[in-house]
Amino acid sequence: MRLSAKQKAIVKSYARSVAAATVTTALALVADVRPELSILAGALVAPLMRYFDGQDKAFGRNSE
Repeated sequence: MRLSAKQKAIVKSYARSVAAATVTTALALVADVRPELSILAGALVAPLMRYFDGQDKAFGRNSE
């Protein structure tokens, strides 16, 4: 099954959201970090993932 560019962007966006939710939950429950700090860390995950994505031309290191 081949994915179009739009479908790939949707999958990447979903994966970033899942990663942010996973980090937030893991820090809050497993690492026993204060909830405010785990929410802050989770909020930073998705934008940082997008920034370091070398294929993302709209935002991040390779944008104009």
